[in-house]
Amino acid sequence: METYRVMRQDDNGNRYLVAGGLDQAEAERLAAEFEARGHKQLYWVESEAA
Repeated sequence: METYRVMRQDDNGNRYLVAGGLDQAEAERLAAEFEARGHKQLYWVESEAA
């Protein structure tokens, strides 16, 4: 089963792992939840497959 992670980029271009080991639906939901908070950071979902 493929797993996904939610990543965040702050105003300075630094990238951080928010959460990992998620299925795609959960990762998308979490990223959307953070985006909806209205912060300036960018959130996205990416596959954890190497």
